[in-house]
Amino acid sequence: MMQRWPKIPLGIRLFVLYFVIVIMTTYFVSSTLIKEIKPTVRQTTEETLVDMANLLAVLVADDLANDALQNSKIADLLQQFGNRSVDAAIWGVDKKSMTHRIYVTDSNGIVVADSWQQDIGSDFSRWNDVYLTLRGEYGARSTATDPNDPLSTVMHVAAPVIHQGKTIGSLTVAKANRSVQPFIDLSKQRVFHWLGIMSVMVLLVGAVVAWRINSALKKLSVYAYKMGQGEKASKPTFRVFYEYAQLSDALSVMRNQLDGKDYVATYVETLTHELKSPLSGIKGASELLQMPLEEDKRQRFASNIERESARMQSLIDKLLVLAKLEKQPELEQTSDIQSRDLVNYVADILSIKFEQKSVQYQFDDSQNIALVGDEFLLRQALLNLFDNALDFIVEGGELRVCIEQRDKHCCFVIFNQGEQIPEYALPRLTERFYSLPRANGNKSTGLGLNFVEQVAKLHFGYLNVRNQPEGVEVTLAIKTP
Repeated sequence: MMQRWPKIPLGIRLFVLYFVIVIMTTYFVSSTLIKEIKPTVRQTTEETLVDMANLLAVLVADDLANDALQNSKIADLLQQFGNRSVDAAIWGVDKKSMTHRIYVTDSNGIVVADSWQQDIGSDFSRWNDVYLTLRGEYGARSTATDPNDPLSTVMHVAAPVIHQGKTIGSLTVAKANRSVQPFIDLSKQRVFHWLGIMSVMVLLVGAVVAWRINSALKKLSVYAYKMGQGEKASKPTFRVFYEYAQLSDALSVMRNQLDGKDYVATYVETLTHELKSPLSGIKGASELLQMPLEEDKRQRFASNIERESARMQSLIDKLLVLAKLEKQPELEQTSDIQSRDLVNYVADILSIKFEQKSVQYQFDDSQNIALVGDEFLLRQALLNLFDNALDFIVEGGELRVCIEQRDKHCCFVIFNQGEQIPEYALPRLTERFYSLPRANGNKSTGLGLNFVEQVAKLHFGYLNVRNQPEGVEVTLAIKTP
């Protein structure tokens, strides 16, 4: 059997790709910068040494031409320069001593002045800095004092000492590369530091964008699924991803178009079926009324016509209200409502029915939960539930109502004492036109609980009916703010 790849959300896949690109970019940029830092610093140092060497070469020219350099003021100054100590903090790097060495040779390459006072009289004519300079070329060399230590190299840059147009010697300025290494290391640390910070920030931005893409797709998929199930669903809105907003609009339009076709066919079929019975009754009664009848029978058939006509009118009115609810994707207007006020309003309207059936009404008003919704629809939903309870309650039975907070929902719990609902009927109670026979023999339209369910869905809640010992309990849950 072929193994399937695990399903990875699009947002995570995009982030992984983005992560790889960022890491690779960071690696190549950092490696390139690190490789360029060292030669750049040394090139800058060499350029400074060239300027310094040429400046000093001009200053020693006259003394060297007169063979007076060794005992001159400049030679003394060079010695003081070599012995001078400093205390400087340069961009976080402490400098405690002079790292430059300056020496002067004559036209034969013999050292005649040295800031370190260690090689006076030595023959440096073979060193590239002196050799090339005396030949009229650019003289520079880099020599390691320890072959096993790559950081022990010293950079030497020479400038010709010129007098009356002739090269009479050379002046070399030397600087140990180890002295600039702290600046190279510091630059590397800063490069790594800022690249690390920027990489983390870029990855965080990428993670947020990937999360937004994934959450937007999830909203669309949930919206499409709910529409497919016929549930109430608010159309998701998107502030940044306008393409998703266009797709959301397209899904909404498609649903309305498809629902419109099915809706008409379904309602024509169900309405025709439900109107057959009262129409047959009216037709039969009207035919009998055209025959000679006793007055009491005439009154009975006339009453039948009036009753069935009222039933048809009620059925049509409720169907129109229900049709509007089912086509309504979300609440058109909302207001702040107190749950206790809703129950008291319905109880006041039905108080006469309570007395007629000797109902023992009990309302636990210990909780009063604030709601935001359509007050008219919620009142009508509770009226339907109370009416149902009164239809099935036993004479002198209890009708208990309480308000509870459950998982971000305000729950109106209504218990009526009476016969339990048959198990086969429980799953079908919210179907259109499905109803159980009342104790008085009257038949309802079978639209009441379907209406209540639609109201609950519009308020992101649910309707639950279940049997309890000695009766039935109905829960209408409305989502709280």
